[in-house]
Amino acid sequence: MTAGVAFLTGASRGIGKACAVHLARAGFDVALTARTLNEGEAREHSSTVAHSDTRPLPGSLASTAALVEAEGQRSMTVAADLRDRVSLGVAVTTVLERWGAIDVLVNNGRYVGPGHMDVLLDTPIDLIDAHLQANVIAPLILTKLVLPGMIERGRGVVVNMTSGSGQMDPSAPAGKGGWGLGYGVSKGALHRIAGILHAELAGTGVRVFNLDPGYIATERIAMDMAQFGFTADTGDPPDVVAAALAWIVTSPEAEGFYYHAKDLCAERNLLPGWERRSG
Repeated sequence: MTAGVAFLTGASRGIGKACAVHLARAGFDVALTARTLNEGEAREHSSTVAHSDTRPLPGSLASTAALVEAEGQRSMTVAADLRDRVSLGVAVTTVLERWGAIDVLVNNGRYVGPGHMDVLLDTPIDLIDAHLQANVIAPLILTKLVLPGMIERGRGVVVNMTSGSGQMDPSAPAGKGGWGLGYGVSKGALHRIAGILHAELAGTGVRVFNLDPGYIATERIAMDMAQFGFTADTGDPPDVVAAALAWIVTSPEAEGFYYHAKDLCAERNLLPGWERRSG
């Protein structure tokens, strides 16, 4: 017997991959979405308009699916692009048709590409559009698609991966230790969703949370971000966020609509042996 079905975006690597494993350990079958189906696929992942970088990043939906199944749960891989609204609808419909329900939605994926580490004057407006579509509109589309079923069943959890960049100002410009306006504005907008839905869905049995990961050392941080002042050796492992997520979606004690992953993990000792590196 499973705990239910979880639908997870950005599941090919990093925080998403770790979340998939921890959801499986908590008893969930996991539907995995991202653009990268198989290892070695090349896509643009440079954070700046100044140059291109299409080197394959480590990770894929196929690899994450194998990890889920190694935990004894079912996996389903459904390719989707957060900037392609049709693909999002197809992904949700496919999971609902095959597995019957989505009990947990984790909006973890985000826009990856130029404009993330560029100042406004260097950033084409269409790249800010890309941030907003992937980081705000896509989560809203997915949430709107899964909410009716959750409300009908009287239970369900939606978790949005937010960021401190949506709540505070950088200490330096983008590319020099700060972040681009598109990223900060879109994460700020995403951060507002949970509180509003928390009020709208009161009494339905559906809960909505913001989960702020803090600074996490992912494969992409290690491969791409040192040039912008972000190094992997100062970040904490993705398992910290994944352990916090698993607790939120399974614990009746989870309340309110905001958690900081590292604080939660430390307070409840959700990852024994972990020693915190950063805030």
